[in-house]
Amino acid sequence: MITVFGSINMDLIATTERLPKASETVPGHSFTTAAGGKGANQALAARRAGATVRMAGAVGGDAFAAESLVLLTHARVDLDLVKVADEPTGTAHILVADDGENVIVVVAGANGDVTAADAKVAVSQMSTGDILALQLEVPAEAVEAALDVAKARRVTSVINLAPMTADARRLGAKADIVVTNEIEFEQYAGKSGLSDAEREAEMRSLHERTGQTIIVTLGADGVIAIRKGNVFRAPGLKIEPVDTVGAGDSFCGYLVASLDAGLPFADCLRRAAIAGSLSCLKRGAQPSIPEAAEVDARMREG
Repeated sequence: MITVFGSINMDLIATTERLPKASETVPGHSFTTAAGGKGANQALAARRAGATVRMAGAVGGDAFAAESLVLLTHARVDLDLVKVADEPTGTAHILVADDGENVIVVVAGANGDVTAADAKVAVSQMSTGDILALQLEVPAEAVEAALDVAKARRVTSVINLAPMTADARRLGAKADIVVTNEIEFEQYAGKSGLSDAEREAEMRSLHERTGQTIIVTLGADGVIAIRKGNVFRAPGLKIEPVDTVGAGDSFCGYLVASLDAGLPFADCLRRAAIAGSLSCLKRGAQPSIPEAAEVDARMREG
């Protein structure tokens, strides 16, 4: 069983030939909306990967609320722990260039009303061996409370340190498994411009100090991880990306679902990396999350 404690948004997406520079206006190709939020994205990815999933978070009482939950509802994610807050549903304002690169501004809205009390209620319903998935789009005190209760209940905690915040180091230290991309890892480690060998050395050092599983996604170069003293690498797929906005969340959702299914760790990484790659072939965070049949077919292809 997986509980995802995190954000729920509506994504407002504009596409353009290239991303604008500071103070520049560029013409756009199209505009669309899609359900999003890192928490909701990861919950949907875990569900599409085959896991039983409960989502805990908040939406507003506005028109975006139902839209933000429609794909989770359709996928039969348990939404009993999603509350209605006084603030409007959170939004993400996304610009996507033709080369797949993007910039995102997130307005927390109802996500900012998620509390430590909400976290305690959510995690108190979990059992030993369950997996708790967390990100950093809800208040730090709520994430910290979730981590503390998870430790007390011997629930496995997986934190995706995105978006990187001032609280990331403190919160990351409390989790069993830490997931970042390569830029976030440099911020987390306090070092920039790391080579591949330097990154691995930093990961080893952190792992040796904490015993945590450390996972760093590398975009087109796949993923590297250290777990129980061993280094693992898994490639992604060779693709021409359309939109990378859902890649990290697809990776995380498939990772926790694969861990929950008891797959060997190397297979968990490979399955998650494939899911992240496939998500780049469609636009929108949740619409782009691949189904398990497609991911597992690519796994069998080797």
